[in-house]
Amino acid sequence: MITLHHLNNSRSQRIIWLLEELAVDYEIVQHQRDRKTQLAPASLRAIHPLGKSPVIVDNSNQVVLAESGAIIEYLIQNYGDSQWQKSPSQADYWDYIFWLHFSEGSVMPPLVMRLVMKGVSTAPMPFFAKPIARSISSKVLAQYVQPTIGKNLAFIENHLKQRQWFTHERISGADIQMSFPLEAGVKSGLIDERFPAISAFVERCHARPAYQRALTRGGEYAYA
Repeated sequence: MITLHHLNNSRSQRIIWLLEELAVDYEIVQHQRDRKTQLAPASLRAIHPLGKSPVIVDNSNQVVLAESGAIIEYLIQNYGDSQWQKSPSQADYWDYIFWLHFSEGSVMPPLVMRLVMKGVSTAPMPFFAKPIARSISSKVLAQYVQPTIGKNLAFIENHLKQRQWFTHERISGADIQMSFPLEAGVKSGLIDERFPAISAFVERCHARPAYQRALTRGGEYAYA
């Protein structure tokens, strides 16, 4: 039995989706964000020192594991069939590894920084500090964050123009991993009519029966 420690409106929703795709027997322990800070609650630190979600506990193997990419690889290697598992001998193996890591290594950091910088510009502060904070925030957004996001999205769009899924005509763990930042991009308006292939990918993810079952199991999720 897999136990998933799940946080609302978080990356852990894609782990529920994968568990549904793999038809693994699992249970969910729900954790709720603090309504004021939107941070994860202290209850998650009792499960893993990082205090973040997702975390899985696999009692059959005595495994406690954090980090979405590591969890996806673990679940696929231990519970996936030939559709999901990638071998180094396969032509698309390194593409699979690339996209599995590109999601959190390159796509998510500027998206998170964008949220932080926008929060800085609107945060309560002494009136004399506001112009300085807003100036710094706008420069970071204009000179680094937005160009980086644009470059990443253009790269992804060009890749998806040529295929339905990231590494094959069939869905893989790379698609599960890439789904969250692209869902967030659609929801925030960053991904619009300029990126039809990305939008179509997100729609394909949302249309899968396992994805719909995951929404029912997971509860509140703002990006679907």
